[in-house]
Amino acid sequence: MALPTTIELQIVTPDKLVLKENVDEVEIPGSQGYFGVLPGHTPLLAGLAVGELWYRKGQEKTYVSIAFGFAEVLPDRVTVLARLAERADDIDIERAEAARARAEKRLSGAQQSAVDYERARTALLKSLARLNVSSRIGVGPRTGGMKRLRNQS
Repeated sequence: MALPTTIELQIVTPDKLVLKENVDEVEIPGSQGYFGVLPGHTPLLAGLAVGELWYRKGQEKTYVSIAFGFAEVLPDRVTVLARLAERADDIDIERAEAARARAEKRLSGAQQSAVDYERARTALLKSLARLNVSSRIGVGPRTGGMKRLRNQS
């Protein structure tokens, strides 16, 4: 049996089908770190973290903000079932900036429970992922505050 030459990528949230395209490569924010998928990948099921998923068609990379859920990887298909997923064009930058400011303010508070801290940290991660994805239209890969925050947990 010949290896597939492309991957059918589907990104689904509880509300809608966000994306269904044939792509050459995908990088996914897994709960244990980012992982890449090429056609013919070994099947796996992985938990998702907050971060930036990107996929490549030819030389063009496209970014999607992802938060929590699962990814099913098969040799010819990747299905991402995410709690939240937004394309760069769909992100409201002002709303994401406001969410980041609120989360940073909550994190700077001296007296807070571990639950409040974790909720604020998660909100900050989601807002940073959305802002990073929205800034990636036509831009190559870059690293930023997302990886530092994810590594703190």
